[in-house]
Amino acid sequence: MESSRSTSPATASHASRPAKSVVAALILRGSEVLICQRRADQPMALKWEFPGGKVEAGESLIEALRRELKEELGIVATIGESVARIRHNYKNGGAVDLAFFAVHRFEGELENRIFKAVRWAELRELPSFDFLAADRTFVRDLAAGKLL
Repeated sequence: MESSRSTSPATASHASRPAKSVVAALILRGSEVLICQRRADQPMALKWEFPGGKVEAGESLIEALRRELKEELGIVATIGESVARIRHNYKNGGAVDLAFFAVHRFEGELENRIFKAVRWAELRELPSFDFLAADRTFVRDLAAGKLL
C-alpha cells in the first residue's frame, strides 16, 4: 500500500545536512585564556564559548578566524598552531566541525562587541563555566593540561 509508507523530509535532510565548519581561538595570556559569554537573546543563551564563528564560503580556517576576531573583539590576531579539531553532533541532527587555534599575539585593544561578557579565565578553572555542549570535552582536556 503506497499511502501507508511515509518518509519524513525533516529526518532525511538531517542525515544529509553537511556539518557547519566553525573556528575558535584560544587567546592565551600565561595560564589564562579569553572566554566569552553569549547574550540572553542569542541561541544557546548565556553559555560560555571561545571567540570565533562560522567559516564563510571561500575562506580558509585561518582567514575565517581572523575575520571573526576582528568582528567580535576588534583585534587583529596572529593565528598560531592548530590545537584540536572535533566534530559535535547535536540532538536535532545538526553537526559542527570545530577547529581550535592558539593565539599568542594580537594587535589592538580587546573590545567586547557582541557578547554579554568577556573575561580571562585560568585554564584549570574552565570546567566550572557553563560551556556550549560542543566545547565541553575539549574544555575538560584543556583544563587537564592535555592540549597545551
